[in-house]
Amino acid sequence: MTLDDLALGWREALLGVVALLVLYVGVVVVRLRRLRAPDPVPSPEAPAAAVPAPSGEQLAAAYVEPPFPWNEPPDTPGDDSRLAALDGEVLALRNELSALRGELASLREELRDEVARVNERVQAAQHVAPIYGDAMQMALAGHDAATIAERCGVARAEAELVVALIRNRDGSDDGDDAGSMMKER
Repeated sequence: MTLDDLALGWREALLGVVALLVLYVGVVVVRLRRLRAPDPVPSPEAPAAAVPAPSGEQLAAAYVEPPFPWNEPPDTPGDDSRLAALDGEVLALRNELSALRGELASLREELRDEVARVNERVQAAQHVAPIYGDAMQMALAGHDAATIAERCGVARAEAELVVALIRNRDGSDDGDDAGSMMKER
């Protein structure tokens, strides 16, 4: 006996699959009949063989539609309180959002004012003679007169004049500029 003798062809495999499907359908039909037919409860007086099979009307009565509508969600108590709490929370968030929008608008205005001031400084620095442009920018950055004179190649007195002009324009003149200039010399 060889393996070729035991080999199955496609016809035998197809017949086996059909037989398995018929068996499966038979099992499913038997299970469905068990689900549909309720088990009759015999009364203690009557013997088990004397119980009649239920009729179609009796089966229909056994499967009465439940009073609860299954296609709608149940009404749960407390939904109103949850909705009211959520509405209050949404209202609080809206108020907070409007307050944040107001703060953002005020910050935008402050930023615009600051940009305008910086633009004025830049324009003022551009109107200065080209030789003093770097000195003006360094003075705006807060460098002292000695550093400006050294890096820009101007006289120290000119650098002190540029620093004094910037301080006077910004309104930070303390009246000590002349005294500080005298001490440095």
